[in-house]
Amino acid sequence: MSTLKGNLLVAQGGGPTAVINQSLVGVITEARKYAQITHIFGAKHGVQGIVDENLLDLTELPSHQLEAVAQTPSSALLSTRKKPDAEFCKKIFNVFKKYNIRYFCYIGGNDSSETCRIIGESAKSENYDLRLIHVPKTIDNDLVLNDHCPGFPSAAKYVAQAFAGINLDNKALPGIHIVVVMGRHSGFLTAASAYAKKYNDDGPHLVYLPERPLKLEQFFTDVKEVYDRLGRCLIAVSEGVHDESGTTIAERFTKGEVDSFGHVQLSGTGALGDDLVVYLKERFKELKIEKIRARADTLGYPQRSFLGCVSEVDQREAREVGEKAVQFSAGQNQTGSVSIQRIADYVVRYELKPLEEIANKTKYMSDAFINEAGNGVTAEYINYLRPLIGPLPVYEQLDAPAVDINKI
Repeated sequence: MSTLKGNLLVAQGGGPTAVINQSLVGVITEARKYAQITHIFGAKHGVQGIVDENLLDLTELPSHQLEAVAQTPSSALLSTRKKPDAEFCKKIFNVFKKYNIRYFCYIGGNDSSETCRIIGESAKSENYDLRLIHVPKTIDNDLVLNDHCPGFPSAAKYVAQAFAGINLDNKALPGIHIVVVMGRHSGFLTAASAYAKKYNDDGPHLVYLPERPLKLEQFFTDVKEVYDRLGRCLIAVSEGVHDESGTTIAERFTKGEVDSFGHVQLSGTGALGDDLVVYLKERFKELKIEKIRARADTLGYPQRSFLGCVSEVDQREAREVGEKAVQFSAGQNQTGSVSIQRIADYVVRYELKPLEEIANKTKYMSDAFINEAGNGVTAEYINYLRPLIGPLPVYEQLDAPAVDINKI
């Protein structure tokens, strides 16, 4: 096959992560090794920036600047929530032709893989030679055919450390504390809340995930059992938890308030956690138990790009998927989605999967990762996380005998 000569365009889409810029720099530095890539462009604000022709020339950026950017969380090229349809992708393709874009690396999640797929169809219909690579990124860890996704390990590390601290706070001043974590359809990130548990009474004591229906009556029973036993209860809840009918708990409480994409508003307002607290207080009140200290927090955006909380494995692999994107496209003349495969504990390899096998599909937590009661995670899930998150800060509790007045 003859060498395809032209320009490379890279863009970032969807929610930022702590390591998405490692992938960006991986693409740029690797692309410089291929003579057939004449220029390296970056689109500001993802696909919207392509259509607006809001492009940056990244070809000759100094290495020290790139390495500093690689260490910086969030999307250096800025991002977008634009979900392109066929007509929008045709506009993108027209820009590709105008700027002689022959290689396109789109760093993002499910929507980004679908964008690459649709653009590929336009290119094929017009016999335009184009290599499209979807570079995986999502803190939700919900891309199929991937053991895990860049961005998830760092977000999971943040969630694990946040819950370790919240648990210590809850132990000092006991009460019921609900913490809502991102995860509309998959519970991988919420489940990471249990990673740092050290002692038998450490929280989170209950973990609720979208993979299992949340029955409010059982939820109250679970909380009351833990509270009666420990005098406190720390609860992790995925924003996407739903009842047996598939209706999200957030929708049941908020009467269907939606965001700018028409999705039911889940954790963005903090309402889900607050409403669950109100529900619990009302149920305890029915039992004549009124002095319950209860509150809720929503971790929100800090999960995605918290400065200084990053997994070393995540940094390395995010860089490598960017490099692999160029190797597959410019080096091997292929189109597809880079995937991470775990082949040992801990060794990974990178494979290229067809875009249509990734796009518009969602990976859920394995049954083996969720306990039988559906309100916690298993040791198997903790073992899955261990090489991704790595070691955490050490914490300890006092272990001293009570004072015996007869021995003083």
